Amino acid sequence: MRWFFLAAGFVALGLGIAGLVLPVLPTTPFMLLAAACFARSSPRFHQWLLRHRTFGPIVSEWERHRAIPYRTKIWAIVLMSATLAVSIAFFVKPLWLKAALAAFGVLMAVWLYRRPSRDQPRGH
Repeated sequence: MRWFFLAAGFVALGLGIAGLVLPVLPTTPFMLLAAACFARSSPRFHQWLLRHRTFGPIVSEWERHRAIPYRTKIWAIVLMSATLAVSIAFFVKPLWLKAALAAFGVLMAVWLYRRPSRDQPRGH
């Protein structure tokens, strides 16, 4: 099982890194999955991810408090919505695929927004 979790951690890490540049792929959930897999397979890679300048704070916040920083959440939803809207409007032709992308975007945004944030402003 250790090797399975290690391989899954690297796949999730790769998808998370790809999500930094690919419009439809979210980064945060893949980094959280990578951290969970590394926690079960490799303390070295898990610590590397926790200490990473970009991903470490998000992963640490999730592991300690099961929360995603509010600004990270909103930023991810805005970027994902914008790139999905551009993809749907200009690049995707089949109507069924446009609908599927829109549904995927809405589901991801709702899931992400519903995750707790310890630093969330009052009234949100």
